[in-house]
Amino acid sequence: MAVLSSTTVRQAAGRLAAYSSSGVLCALPRTPPNFTITRQPPLFVAPDRPTPRQSLDLSNIDDQRGLRYHIPKLLFYRSDSDSSKKKNEKDPVKVVKEALAKVLVHYYPFAGRLRNADNGKLTVECTGEGVLFVEADADISLEDFGDLYPPIPRGDEFINNVPGSENITDSPLLLVQVTRLRCGGFVLGLRSNHCMSDGVGIAQFIKAMAEMARGAASPVVPPVWNREILRPREKPIVEFPHPEYDQPTPDEYKQLMAPQEEMSINKSFFFGLRDIDALKRQVEGSNCTTFEALSACLWQSRTEALKLPADQDLKMLFALNARSRFQPPLPAGYYGNAISFACAEAKVGDLTHQPLSFAVNLINEAKRRIDDKYLRSAIDLMEVKGRPHFAVGGSYIITDLSKVEYGKADFGWGKAVYGGFASGVTFGVSNFSVPLMKHFQGIVAPVCLPPVAMEKFEEIIGRRINY
Repeated sequence: MAVLSSTTVRQAAGRLAAYSSSGVLCALPRTPPNFTITRQPPLFVAPDRPTPRQSLDLSNIDDQRGLRYHIPKLLFYRSDSDSSKKKNEKDPVKVVKEALAKVLVHYYPFAGRLRNADNGKLTVECTGEGVLFVEADADISLEDFGDLYPPIPRGDEFINNVPGSENITDSPLLLVQVTRLRCGGFVLGLRSNHCMSDGVGIAQFIKAMAEMARGAASPVVPPVWNREILRPREKPIVEFPHPEYDQPTPDEYKQLMAPQEEMSINKSFFFGLRDIDALKRQVEGSNCTTFEALSACLWQSRTEALKLPADQDLKMLFALNARSRFQPPLPAGYYGNAISFACAEAKVGDLTHQPLSFAVNLINEAKRRIDDKYLRSAIDLMEVKGRPHFAVGGSYIITDLSKVEYGKADFGWGKAVYGGFASGVTFGVSNFSVPLMKHFQGIVAPVCLPPVAMEKFEEIIGRRINY
């Protein structure tokens, strides 16, 4: 049996998790903690100094259809145990609120509103109206939550859905909620409009806000707007096939997508260092990354568990941080969307009957295709085809968040105990979205499947790790 390499992991997760039939640590169903949140009326926080009033265009990557939604994130902080420190007397609500007003001077587009423009484009009107802020208190301690991993029980309550604030245009671009906990810790909830930033960009914003909270006069990494870097070419031309944006017909879509109500079992699987090494040893060559090995295993195992027709075409989509793939690379501090959806394709029969190396090679080939020319072609595709949505039907979509470390932001209480998504699987994007996040000495992968398929999935994962 493959086991986690760290006894710390077993001890820390023991209250809420157990080894599944696969031998991988699997989160058990959790009873939501009992607590009450008291919220103050929402208010707007504007930049604390005058900022430019102007209209700014988003890039074609920013305003594509598949990114027109809001992303919620949670950061949990402990109370400082040293009560002699003066900073313990500080109120996290006041600290975060003041830091937010300061950082918005540097990230002033966030204080504006998105507007519809010609040809399906979105622009940012830098109005200085501000972002939504909610002050809250919860009668619960951090320890009462047990181990923090997605999905966080009742996590959505730490990012209050202020009525009317979820529209993509003409609405605040950020919503921040700070919830004091009974123990002296707090939860920072932040919901951001994806059209403004990708995961790397919003992590940069959160880190800058934390720097301001600790007394910095300006962010260590100055923010860079410069969305014009990713404008379409003067004569747009789609030079490559882009299967990541090829949509199935309505009839094909119905066959490919499992009804959401059937996807009723949501579990988080913890892959320790020995589990990951066991997967890598199955791959020919020595350059297999953790992401390639783990995502290939998840793709193959999920496909087999669902018992899909052998001749069905499948895709696996995953977002790549393309900042270094542009020529020249994007400047440090660029906080817009700089992602490209890489797409691996296979028949169900090939995917489920071939060794792990088969899927790893497909994923690796998809990554290698993403260079400056391919990226420019995708930007032009948005221009000539009306900003299509990335392919959903027949796609397994994995989002690798293992290098986007939201929890490193220190507002004066140290690093976060947990920093990441509130939910495990994001149904708003796809039935099959898997955020991969660092957890202890390994990776946690939330998986959502129908009940029978989940039992089969655990069995298959075990077979693949204990080959």
